[in-house]
Amino acid sequence: QVQLVESGGGLVQAGGSLRLSCAASGSIFSINIMGWYRRAPGKQRELVAGINGGGDTNYADSVKGRFTIGRDNAKNTVYLQMNSLKPEDTAVYYCNVEYSSPTRTWGSTWGQGTQVTVSS
Repeated sequence: QVQLVESGGGLVQAGGSLRLSCAASGSIFSINIMGWYRRAPGKQRELVAGINGGGDTNYADSVKGRFTIGRDNAKNTVYLQMNSLKPEDTAVYYCNVEYSSPTRTWGSTWGQGTQVTVSS
């Protein structure tokens, strides 16, 4: 079993910043891709940013230049630094981790979600 614990969401004014964290624990041999997704009210869940084990990143066009994803492999943790936040960034943010277990079985798991609300 692998668990993800997210933190860092909250309420912020437009133009402000927030930093999300997601720590993975449990039966992990290695972690491949770590990512952040979000689901806004009335919309489908979308990829915000992802990072692989080599540090390569990708971002949704809507957040490029404003959000930065990073990871600490020693802590099995992924971060999302969100700057210049806009009201349209309001959503529940979820982290997702692709990992291999000690038996070399690959799996993927989701965090519980953290609310980010940006006021205008």
